[in-house]
Amino acid sequence: MKAVVFDGAGGPEVVRTGEIPEPIPARGEVLVRVRAAALNRADLLQRRGQYAPPAGTRADVPGLELAGEVLGAGEGVTAWRPGDRVMAICAGEGQAELAVVHERMLLRIPDRLSYEQAGALPEAGITAHDALFTVGGLRPGWTVLVHSVGSGVATLALQLAKAAGATVIGTSRTEAKLVRARALGLDHGILVARDGARFADEVRRLTDGGGCPLVVDFAGASYAQENVAALAMRGVLVVVGTMGGADARTDLRALMSKRAAIVGTTLRMRPLEEKIAATQAFARDVLPLVASGRVAPVVDSVLPLERAREAHERMERNDSFGKLVLAL
Repeated sequence: MKAVVFDGAGGPEVVRTGEIPEPIPARGEVLVRVRAAALNRADLLQRRGQYAPPAGTRADVPGLELAGEVLGAGEGVTAWRPGDRVMAICAGEGQAELAVVHERMLLRIPDRLSYEQAGALPEAGITAHDALFTVGGLRPGWTVLVHSVGSGVATLALQLAKAAGATVIGTSRTEAKLVRARALGLDHGILVARDGARFADEVRRLTDGGGCPLVVDFAGASYAQENVAALAMRGVLVVVGTMGGADARTDLRALMSKRAAIVGTTLRMRPLEEKIAATQAFARDVLPLVASGRVAPVVDSVLPLERAREAHERMERNDSFGKLVLAL
């Protein structure tokens, strides 16, 4: 079967389309004919050799989310039938014509979504829901600071926070992305400089000096000091990514005086049961919003699998808004 394959660790030049063996579903697993699979930052890190997948998952075949239809199943599977339209997060190997997924990790695709839209939803949606609600404890009326507001996860976090009755402040290094985010409901946009992010003063101004009870961050080290300064009393900083580095320095006295917390979260390395719990929470709280049209995945572009290298190059340049999706 066809799949995206990395020829070693490196830049986009190592990305190609190749042939790999077809997977066989084990007990409790479902075989999915993949129709769409979105690209994620983790795929770029994996390509560079900086983010190894869990044991038993190929390091040279990326893909953390997929959408398609059920082809078959291993022993013991009763909830799914051939032809069912499904989507899921996976530990890897999602950017291939066929993939196996644990039956309890599958989500039924709402009728209003195409495969391409569905392929852009699971990783971003589950990550955003988990960061905002399970980890961040978001409540109606809060003001939430969401960084990198043009990214796939952030566009979902913005919509989910708004649906929950929150006010959302977003940051971007591109004015055009702030404009597009406002169309999704962004209340306040802050343009940050590429050579040194400064946003805490503006956050305090927008919140009448109170700061934000919740900050969702994808930058990591480069935003750490400003994030703590932007937090409200007893606020929570949820670190979802480290695009700006992992070795952070911040003033712990400011954290202590605010009685605030910094919490890290990731989905990929969690035990299966925890990933199932996150998936089912997303199905309960978010899929009804998607089915009604109140929340929708944002797709920047759909490219054929053979243009995966181009998708990697675009994500490296940060010129996309929402998700880049590979069609199979």
